[in-house]
Amino acid sequence: MRVLGVDPGLTRCGVGVVEGVAGRPLTMRGVGVVRTPADAELGDRLVAVERGIEEWLDEHRPDCVAVERVFAQHNVRTVMGTAQASAIAMLCAARRGLPVALHTPSEVKAAVSGSGRADKAQVGAMVTRLLRLDAPPKPADAADALALAICHIWRAPALNRLQQAHAAAARTSRTTAVPVRKVPR
Repeated sequence: MRVLGVDPGLTRCGVGVVEGVAGRPLTMRGVGVVRTPADAELGDRLVAVERGIEEWLDEHRPDCVAVERVFAQHNVRTVMGTAQASAIAMLCAARRGLPVALHTPSEVKAAVSGSGRADKAQVGAMVTRLLRLDAPPKPADAADALALAICHIWRAPALNRLQQAHAAAARTSRTTAVPVRKVPR
């Protein structure tokens, strides 16, 4: 499985491609950051993020895209920019028919480091170790994008089994439901 991880942001949108399957060594296929100038108009910045993600999709042809789930922070302006960049990544993937998975920051941290409270340095160190790199990717947004891709590769098989079990249970409950009869008063 080849996954494009996206750590959304308007100024720096981290992107990283990891290939492999759960239980086997993973391989980094690319890592970088899509940058936009902070003083540019919002629309121009969103177009730049879209173009950058499209280039990554064209070059690396991932099987799916893993995006960090936006969560409420104290700074609404930061949340808005992150949400907008996140939506661009999801749009680019959907346009190509690629599945999109959203992972929370704590899920990603727990997957790569064992602790949902790991700091940026710990995540970067584990990404470096897991992908057998010489040094942590810089900036941290790039390392976070790789961590998202790793998290998805490791979690996808379990998530798929859970979704299949849930769908089977839903089908079973629909077919075994006892019809309700109205009782006359």
